[in-house]
Amino acid sequence: MAASESLDVLVVGAGPTGLALAAQLHAYGARFRIVDRHLDRARESRALAIQARTLEALAPYGVTDELVARGNRAVQLRMHFPGRTVRLPAFDIGVADTPYPFLLFLSQAETERVLGGHLAEAGTTIERGTELVELTAEGDHAAGRLRHRDGAEEIVKARYVVGCDGAHSTVRNQAGIGFEGHAYPQTFLLADLEVDELEKGAAHAYLTKAGMLFFFPLGSPASWRMLAIRPPGTPDAERPVDVRQLQAVVDRYVSDRLHLRDPVWMTDFRLHNRGAKSYRAGRAFLAGDAAHIHSPAGGQGMNTGIQDALNLGWKLALVCQDAAPDALLDTYESERAPVGRNVLHFTDRAFTIATSPNPLLRLARTRVAPRLAPLVMRLPALRAAAFRTISELAIHYRRSPATAEGPHPRRRGPRAGDRLPDTPGNLHAMTAAPGYHLLLGGPREVWDTARIVAATRGRNHLLHIHTLGMSGPWRGTTHCLVRPDGYLAYRAGGADLTGLLSYLDRWLPLPEAEEPH
Repeated sequence: MAASESLDVLVVGAGPTGLALAAQLHAYGARFRIVDRHLDRARESRALAIQARTLEALAPYGVTDELVARGNRAVQLRMHFPGRTVRLPAFDIGVADTPYPFLLFLSQAETERVLGGHLAEAGTTIERGTELVELTAEGDHAAGRLRHRDGAEEIVKARYVVGCDGAHSTVRNQAGIGFEGHAYPQTFLLADLEVDELEKGAAHAYLTKAGMLFFFPLGSPASWRMLAIRPPGTPDAERPVDVRQLQAVVDRYVSDRLHLRDPVWMTDFRLHNRGAKSYRAGRAFLAGDAAHIHSPAGGQGMNTGIQDALNLGWKLALVCQDAAPDALLDTYESERAPVGRNVLHFTDRAFTIATSPNPLLRLARTRVAPRLAPLVMRLPALRAAAFRTISELAIHYRRSPATAEGPHPRRRGPRAGDRLPDTPGNLHAMTAAPGYHLLLGGPREVWDTARIVAATRGRNHLLHIHTLGMSGPWRGTTHCLVRPDGYLAYRAGGADLTGLLSYLDRWLPLPEAEEPH
């Protein structure tokens, strides 16, 4: 059995989560390999929506513009109730502090194509047809036994292994991490196909006493994605899904005649709501569906996985380069596990309300919602708050051990642990280079940048300094440190950098040879 050279990170799974992790590891110069047991990337649409925060988080790796160009950002919502259709401009609310104030509809197949193409251009090979069959801990590294498509096996040694390998994660099972939760009783039908007589450019939701039916605009690999609850007692439930079954469900749920044809892909499945008991066991980490699976309510799944990856990748890289302490890796679970739990709770509640046979909830879906939805959507503040939640812009790490508030912070604006808003414009582009970014606000004469560079010496390759002047929220003298993933690690008012330097000494320490005497 062949043995390969030691790596920093072995990434198992080349879906969107694994591909995003690989993109970040490459940007930070980590030594890694990415393997996937499947011979090809996803060709089905699967996940449909890319949220604003995900587009922001991927922008530093040069893929967001292409994702936006391939996707549909102008989707409207049509809610069909018995005897009434409500037209809602659900995804056009916009907010001023993000370059992507919309929900982007794009097939997961296209998302994987773009991320995979970026890695290929960077010289990274996705090793498909390569399966992790065993994972063991051996002192200062993990040993993974890989089996290739031709049956040959090798042992890969890596300081860390990240399981991005889905709900049936081998990494999770080999690491002995529990996966707790439940399955929903309903069976769902899923298909990518063509639908005649359906208004284009909109997402359609049919909420009836019998169940739910959704059509989402795709464009590729077919015009529409269909998602429906299979009605109880369906006589052909044990047979493979075909167009006839799908048409029968549509005819039951929809009063207007919709004709289904030319399916590209169709299946039935059960939904689960499960979360990993921990996101780390020794040198093994979990991200994406390996850590949490849930209903597709709110389009959170793929987005949460990608953001798991982009929270973890830079931490692994800096620790492997001895630029950060091992304790930085502990912050991955303390930051992302609460996000995962919130997503599981939110999607479970939304799913239960939408599918429960309870007479009161059924009445609310079919009678109350048609009258209430148009009124709610006329309130800009409420729509904006809902957008910030669904788009994941509201996620923060204020309670993280790696987050600190310094003296005299501003009363308004983002706090330590919040994402950096893109105001004034182009802050995200300014802070896109790998590493931390120190933002200095207030009169430029207050800041002696030469002194600051001297005080932060030895960290030049990972610490970038920007003076912002008096624009927008930077009118008062203030300074903040932006993490590599776009969240504020530290902030303080005034020009005294003592607290900042203490923070850097803790989380981005100087090399021993350059410690001050």
